[in-house]
Amino acid sequence: MISFFKHVIALGAVASLAGCATDRTFGASPSIEVTALQDLPPPTTDLFYRIGPQETLDILVVGAEPLSGRFLTDERGDLSYPLLGIVNVGGLHPSSASQMIEDGLRGKFLRDPQVRIIPEEFARPTISVGGQVERPGSFSAVGKPTLLRVVNQAGGLAEYARLDDVLVMRTVEGQRYIGVFNIGAIQRGNYVDPALYPNDIVMVGDSPERRRLDNILQFVPLLTSASIIIDRLGR
Repeated sequence: MISFFKHVIALGAVASLAGCATDRTFGASPSIEVTALQDLPPPTTDLFYRIGPQETLDILVVGAEPLSGRFLTDERGDLSYPLLGIVNVGGLHPSSASQMIEDGLRGKFLRDPQVRIIPEEFARPTISVGGQVERPGSFSAVGKPTLLRVVNQAGGLAEYARLDDVLVMRTVEGQRYIGVFNIGAIQRGNYVDPALYPNDIVMVGDSPERRRLDNILQFVPLLTSASIIIDRLGR
């Protein structure tokens, strides 16, 4: 077990974080490198929305009405566009896709094209929260979300949450990172509440010691004002 208050693990491949509640290891894969980073790197762009397959896009070309209209991407994210044929916009932000079409039209068909692409259904950015929280799920990433705020959105920490084992997973430019945070210390103001971003994944760890103690206490007859328990289960 690697123990520290806060660190960052750079992943060269997807780490398997599933397992039994008492598995306290992370970063055990040989393809994972523990780095000297003290903070998770933020995304390099705020353009979180990406055009996906089978999406309806409204494309407006200023001053060129025949080139404007509603278009549907196929299962690969391609769309068939007048004059240009098949244009691959899958995975692009609408502004990047607009630039691609402008570049294709410029010179050959229009002198200075101005293109706007508006998705019919704009998916709201979210952050996924799981593990030992009261209401796991996906929560809005609009505004300026932080770790404490998002955990509070998930109903707060559950009974057996382990405060020094809160993972934040993020992908930046194809590189996967895991940050390990002590949310108890953050709650006390000992550390800055870290900013979160759309598509982050938060996992709150389980405290097997607290769960085990509760299980033991069920069978201890409280005949006196105090009970002494000798813990030999972990030996």
